[in-house]
Parts: sequence; C-alpha cells; structure tokens
Amino acid sequence: MIRFACLFALLLPAVAGAAEPTVVVKDLKNPTAVCVTLDGRTFVGTADEVLEVKGDKAEPFAAIKEASAMVAFQRWLFVASGKRDVYRIDLGAKDKEPELWVAVKDWPKLPWMISALTTDERGTLYASDTGAELGQSVLYAVGVKPGPRGQVSRGEIKKVFDAAAAKDVGFFKGLQSDGLNHVLVSGQSGQLVRVNVADGKAEPIHTFATGHGDGLCFDHHGRLFALLWDGVWAFPRPGEKPVKLFSVKDATYTDVAFDPVRRRLLVTHGQAGTLLSVPAVIPGWEVDESPLPIETELAFADVKWTGWDDGSASGKVVPLRPIVLTHANDGSGRTFVATQHGVIHVIEKGAKESKVFLDIQSKCLYRDDQNEQGLLGLAFHPDYKKTGEFFVFYTDKAKKLENVVCRFKVSKDDPNKADPASEQELMRISHKYWNHDGGTVCFGPDGFLYVVLGDGGSGGDPDDHGQKTDTILGKILRIDINSKGENTPYGIPKDNPFVGKKEYRPEIFALGVRNPWRLSFDRKTGQGWFGEVGQNLWEEVNLLEKGANYGWRRRESLHPFGADGTGPKPEFTEPIWEYHHDVGKSITGGHVYRGKELPELDGYYLYADYVSGKLWGLKYDEKAKRVTANRPIAGKNLPILSFGEDEAGEVYLMTYAANGKGIYRFKKK
Repeated sequence: MIRFACLFALLLPAVAGAAEPTVVVKDLKNPTAVCVTLDGRTFVGTADEVLEVKGDKAEPFAAIKEASAMVAFQRWLFVASGKRDVYRIDLGAKDKEPELWVAVKDWPKLPWMISALTTDERGTLYASDTGAELGQSVLYAVGVKPGPRGQVSRGEIKKVFDAAAAKDVGFFKGLQSDGLNHVLVSGQSGQLVRVNVADGKAEPIHTFATGHGDGLCFDHHGRLFALLWDGVWAFPRPGEKPVKLFSVKDATYTDVAFDPVRRRLLVTHGQAGTLLSVPAVIPGWEVDESPLPIETELAFADVKWTGWDDGSASGKVVPLRPIVLTHANDGSGRTFVATQHGVIHVIEKGAKESKVFLDIQSKCLYRDDQNEQGLLGLAFHPDYKKTGEFFVFYTDKAKKLENVVCRFKVSKDDPNKADPASEQELMRISHKYWNHDGGTVCFGPDGFLYVVLGDGGSGGDPDDHGQKTDTILGKILRIDINSKGENTPYGIPKDNPFVGKKEYRPEIFALGVRNPWRLSFDRKTGQGWFGEVGQNLWEEVNLLEKGANYGWRRRESLHPFGADGTGPKPEFTEPIWEYHHDVGKSITGGHVYRGKELPELDGYYLYADYVSGKLWGLKYDEKAKRVTANRPIAGKNLPILSFGEDEAGEVYLMTYAANGKGIYRFKKK
C-alpha cells in the first residue's frame, strides 16, 4: 500500500525569505513516512523496512514493509504497515522487536490504508483510514489501559470521525493531536479541520487552493506546519494566514516531521528517494533564538537571614523559600525579600545581615506537600514614603483554604520594622483546593492594586471559574486602595471594564486565567506581563489587557482544551508566546529588564521554567504584534520560584535553598 506517486518531480527555487531544502539522506526506496523522537532520533518508513537515520546514512531498524505512517510517544514508536497492521516498538529495548499493537482484523471495518498516526499526551493513538473512495475516510481512536509497573495494554478501538461529517475534506492524509480532545485532520481536498473527538464535530481551519493536503506537525512553540503537494506551509499563529516555506512542482512529498533537537523540518520525497531538511523558520515571523551573552550568579551570598530557622537544631531541613523580592520605591535602596513561610526581610544597602520587617508565620499556612500556599504576594504603596503602607497576600493558617489580601503599616519608630497590629483585611478568597492560588499583588502605573487569582485549584477548572463572571477566581482584579466602597474596604476604579454590568464582579480587570505566575509591569512602558501555567501541554506568556478574556478553560494557550474547547474566537485574547511541555512544564513569569548594568537585556522579558530550570529573554514587537526573539540564558538549571526587581531596576531570580543562598542575579558572560 504505497502512497500514490507523481512522476517527474521537480523542486523549484525557494520563496523569498525561506531556506532551500537540503538532502539529509538519499537513495531511499520510496520513503513514505518520517518521525523524530524528543531526543532527535529520526526514523523513515520505506517500501521495504523502517530505517533509522544517523548522520547522512540510514540503517535498518525494523522489518516492517510499506510503512505508511509513524508516530513516536515517550519511548514507543508506532508504525502502520501496508498490511494495515500497527506495530509498537520499544525504543529502549535491546532487541527492538516490533509488537503487534493493532492487527488488521481488530479494526471495526477493514481499512483501505492507514495513512496517518498521531497520539495525544496520554498515549491514545489516532489512526486515519483513507477509505477506498472519497467520502469513506475514517478517524479511529485506539485506547490504552494502564497496568502495573508502568505497563500499558491496548484498549478499545473507536471510530471518532468520518468523512460523512466533513464531506469536503476528502481522503484523510495528515493527523496532528491538538490536546486531549482534538485532532487536526488534513484532507486530499486541501481542507484542514479540527475534530472534537468527544462529539465527532469538525471545525474548519483553512482550505488550501492547491489541494492535496498531507502531513502535519507542530513545533515546540505551537507553530503548525502542513505538507501539501505544492510545498510546505506554516501557520505562525492560530487565525493567521499560512505562509509558504518552499514550493515544489509535481512533487511526491509524502510526510513531514519536526526535529526538536536541530529545530528543522524533515520531509520525505517519495519519487526522488530522499529525506530533506529545512529550518523551521517562517518567513516574516522569524524569531531570534540565539543565546544571550548573559549568565547568572549568586546575589546576597554573604547575607545572613535573621530569624530563619534552617532546621539544623531539630535535624529537619527547612530551606529558605524566597518568593517576592521588591523595594519600597522610597529612595532608600533597601531590598525587601518575602519568604513563603511568612517572613518579610529587609536588607539595607551593603548590609551583611537582614532584618525582620514582618513575621506572620503564626497566621500564614505553608506546607511542602501543598506548596502553592503561604505568603505569595507583597507590594508597597506607590507613595510609601508618605503612607507607610504595604500589602500582603497570604494563606490563612486557621482557615487553610482561604487567602487574605491585607494592608499593613510600617512602625512609627523604626523604618525597618512593620507594625503587625496594623493589619487591615481587604479581601478574603475561599478555595475548594489548595492549588492555583495565584497570589501576586502589585501596583500598576495607574496607582491601582492588581490582585492575581488562579481558578481555585484541582485540575481542569472543575467549576469553570475562569469563565464565570460572578466569582473572582480565575481573574485578575484591579482595586482602589485609597478609597472605600459601599460594602468593601477598597474602592472600584470607575473605568474597570465591567463596572455597571450586573453579571460581573466589578473588581474584575481580566478573566479566563488558570494559574498566572507571576504578574509584573514594565516600568518604562507600563505594559503588564504575566506567565500562565498550563494544564496538559502548553505554557504561555501573556500581555495584560483591560477586559481581556484569556480563554481558560476553553483554551490552553493557543489550543482548545477539554470537550468544550474551541479554536480561536474574537472574544478570547491569545498569548503572545507559548512553549510545549517537552521544553518545560511550569512557567515562572518575570520582569521586563530596565536596569542599567546590563544594556544587552534592555526590553527583554525575563522568564523561566520551574521544572526544567531553563531561562529566556523574550522580545515583543508592539507594532508588528509578534515575538521577535526568545533567547536562552545560561543558568544553573534550578527550580525558579519567582523573579524580583530592586529599586534600580535590576532583576533577580529566586529558588529554595537549604543554605539560604537562593537568590541570583544576571551578569555578562
């Protein structure tokens, strides 16, 4: 069952701004499928066998004939054969013996050809049968059943979509999972649709005039690449028109895959018998991903943290967990560091020992097994020098599932001591669960206090708080702490976007967020930035906009989420950047650098991933409305809890540390 091949294939010159494909391997016997694993291992299916590409050579890997489709998931390689069987190969095993995963007799209906495979993040395998005629193509889901010791067995096979539900698609030729509940399907007619596997409905995405849609793949930043018989096209963002990477004429290109290690696209050319490579760069949407000449070093290395019990006396290690680093904007040059356990330290310029500014450990709940609680936010009044007021967000130890936003004042006698008796509660937020508290409190350039609240916890936002407008969970709030409301100890800014709308809480500035971590404002432009921690597959960077709905739980970053998920809609504000969980699994939002020590960083949004420990500097072109740079920064691969900014605009990053040395700064390499 070899894919149809047009004769006399001829490669035309590349379009302006795009790179010409180069040959990786030649002399292949009718290559029909290509697949790349997370660590860069490349496999090609041919008429005779499956080959592994090593350099410019291809070595025999598995004796599976007429491999019509392939996909990798974790340590497994799935291969569909010309006999319409699907095999599974354990890439970590020594013998690499293919295991028959789906026999031809297992399909609900005898397939004509298994033309494409994809998997979701839980291992469900999706397979398309082209059907003998137009209108007979079918999409199947092959379930998995977890077993002991991480073993899995094949589950039920279900039809989730067929051509009758989208008659204009034609033969199903390309598949790409788009979250747990959605699969992208490319048809021979040139139509690209998104299928909701829960209800079998298809949402049109784009129709290519040339027709003959084939392979599909995402890169690690959500850019979708589509193979057609006239070349390879790319969607830089959902809703944007596709851009052609290169053109071909009468080509027998059969499949496309993204190589995450070399950041390139691999394309099989059936008639020419070659595997081609082209950089995964979209003309007009280029992103500088070269490393910044910056690294990190310890800050406050010699500072002793007064009042910190490191557990040495009891034998139980208690790491210092710095969660906020900020300043009072009073000209003193002092740095304030709040720990998640409930202590706010103040460090005077040049001091070797911190002073305890405020200790609320007796009323602040923090536990290592529920580490999204504790003291999470600290912000000083814009006119602190005059008011002496600051604001704290913490978890109430007595109530356990309630967060408090409160106001404190500095002591009248000592500028390095707060008055614990001055606490005034402004807001109390109840949760069902311990996670997704949010917790950032910060003042915008407008002088109002912004309060960041996650969706209330658990997974998947079970109560749909992100979209409900009568709750403040899953929202970013804006309040006036210099006035009082009729029933609140704070006022509502008159220009809050939902003031006067009965179905909305008036405090809401933006909605549809899951777990923003963290929010900051660019001290030069006033623009708000926040990182949004994803659920299943994608982490995102957002610009704060008045009245914006960021889509959670209908959207996870640029992708549909859940059975009620959807493609982009006018009412949803999309992130400016995203990265896949193969890169990192929990974003830590930072600051736009506006300091003076490192001019190389000016205007870069500095952020990190808590799980992978990676660091980046991101540049956004406001006029072009797109990211132009996402450049890695050399770090220590530490779990970054948070970022902070001192009075001079220098940016710091924080991690937990048993020796108390958990605050770092940036420096030139």
